[in-house]
Amino acid sequence: MTYCLGIKVKEGLVAIADTRITSGTETTEKKKIYIEQKDKYSLFIMTSGLRSVRDKAVLYFKERIDEGIEHNKLYKAVNDFGEQVKRVAREDRESLEKAGFKFNLNTIIGGQLKDDDEHKLFLLYPEGNWVELGQGAPFVIIGNSGHGKAILNRTLTNDSSMHLALKSGFLSFDSTRASANDVDFPIDVALYRNNSFDMVEHRYTKKDLESISEQWAEELKAALNHIPNEWMEAAFSQIKTPNDEEL
Repeated sequence: MTYCLGIKVKEGLVAIADTRITSGTETTEKKKIYIEQKDKYSLFIMTSGLRSVRDKAVLYFKERIDEGIEHNKLYKAVNDFGEQVKRVAREDRESLEKAGFKFNLNTIIGGQLKDDDEHKLFLLYPEGNWVELGQGAPFVIIGNSGHGKAILNRTLTNDSSMHLALKSGFLSFDSTRASANDVDFPIDVALYRNNSFDMVEHRYTKKDLESISEQWAEELKAALNHIPNEWMEAAFSQIKTPNDEEL
């Protein structure tokens, strides 16, 4: 499994991808975020699903860029990457499914190209179709998404800062990591500020963020202890004590 998160706020984009690869009983670390950065062309691609499908689709997409194909808007690059996913499906789906593997590549693509009026964030499905994320849906997770959504739903809005987005995003990852053995450090983070055409990337190890994880756990416990107990009495008052039973 994997954990990839894309967040879009007014200020810009935040992307987080873990690096754990699980194959049977073996685990390794591999980069899951691909960045294409050149003049007036800034995008990232993150995927969940079969690694072989991902690597082949990214290679085909990169080859088209190296050959001079131009995209002036991000949705056109998303369409192009979707075509590469469908190309891999035509080549490999049948043999993969015969071997018991599911063709299940989901992709988050974010960035801004020269004719985009602002930064964009897309979710691309294995079939090659996509949806654009915007107001009302400031984030998308692919891979192991069940554990980390709550904090994002409670904290993120379109007006959130990129700092808050990264902070909430890390805590979402950390909640997933604590609940699943197939998601772990290191994590790769990509940041893009609207209209900057400058995508930056940074890798965090467990050692880098261990103190933040510990602080979050302690503050959660403290917050729980500060919640009043009076509302629970309506339920607890109905419980009979052992002495009550004897009487």
